[in-house]
Amino acid sequence: MSIREVRDAKSDKQFHELPFEIYKNDPNWVPHLKQDLQKVFDEEKNKFFRHGQLIRWILEKDGKVIGRIAAFIDEKKNKKSGQEIGGIGFFECINDKEAAFLLFDTAKKWLEDQGMEGMDGPVNFGEKDKFWGLIIENFDYPPYYNQNYNPSYYVDFFESYGFQVYYKQYIYYRKVSDDLKQVHKEKSERIRRDPKYTFSTISKKNLEKYAEDFRTIYNRAWVKHEGFAGMEKRQAMTIMKAIKPILDEDLIYFAYYDGRPVGFFIALPEINHIFKHVNGNLNWWGKLKFLYYKWKGIRTFFGLAFGIDPDFQGKGLEGAIFDECKQIVTGKYDDLVITWIGEFNPKMIHVIENLGAELLRTMATYRKLFDPNAEFEKAKTIV
Repeated sequence: MSIREVRDAKSDKQFHELPFEIYKNDPNWVPHLKQDLQKVFDEEKNKFFRHGQLIRWILEKDGKVIGRIAAFIDEKKNKKSGQEIGGIGFFECINDKEAAFLLFDTAKKWLEDQGMEGMDGPVNFGEKDKFWGLIIENFDYPPYYNQNYNPSYYVDFFESYGFQVYYKQYIYYRKVSDDLKQVHKEKSERIRRDPKYTFSTISKKNLEKYAEDFRTIYNRAWVKHEGFAGMEKRQAMTIMKAIKPILDEDLIYFAYYDGRPVGFFIALPEINHIFKHVNGNLNWWGKLKFLYYKWKGIRTFFGLAFGIDPDFQGKGLEGAIFDECKQIVTGKYDDLVITWIGEFNPKMIHVIENLGAELLRTMATYRKLFDPNAEFEKAKTIV
């Protein structure tokens, strides 16, 4: 076996083609769009290169690519957390433990040479809302847009190598038509009768306002999370612009109290239903397919982000937002998948489960410390 860095167009193409071989017999797999992945690896498009670095490799045997991996460092995150932890991601490998370990070893050595003391994986060289985590339970369900997907044997690769679960990630599901539990239904109705509370769906014509409302609530809700530096105005607007081409105004809700933004629910149509047909490439032919299948109807949407100002948590606002959503989208959509919530956030897990959602899939973010004598600690719980 030989491993080499991705440096040219040929090796980049081989990097992107490998998953099509690994998952060719898996009916649930939906390839990531090449264009989405390239944004991660492009120094001009990925802002994380401003305070970090990334390297990729492919692994060959008998002239055939059998594995790939990327390693990266986010210096800004490490400065905030006080730890020198690198990341690995975009890992794919045939069912060969020796090959997998060679990929891990290569990434580990590079990270050690850069002064890192450990590595997390599989994670993204970017935000946590995409390309993050390893499936460890329920491999028999398609991924939502930009969710990692993997064979079950990857779990053994990571754990046999010495990775430990840094935190689990829970993905939930509920029918749109399902009612809230009675106690939460009563709280929701009380909130919605209070004239101080108002609710609004988003307007594409006024994205800047909603970006700022989103940022305000997000920073309030996540201020205690480990390593959280706060979201900047530019970052919030970037997120809104990124989802604008596929957003449905009926799926994004904001709650206000006396005009103050206090809650949001951001969801998107489950476009992997369409992207399954474009074969991982949104080139001109892929765009034509996208436009064709777009009119075939999407009956599932996925919750991308859900946040409540700490001053308004536990009062029924969560259920009120879901009720508002239900009133508008019933008949238009049937199912809701709620993207991952870390086990470090028990309050939000409690909220989602109280809203009647059921656990659909469990993923994990792993960490491996390079010093075998170092004490391993799981991610800190948000209190």
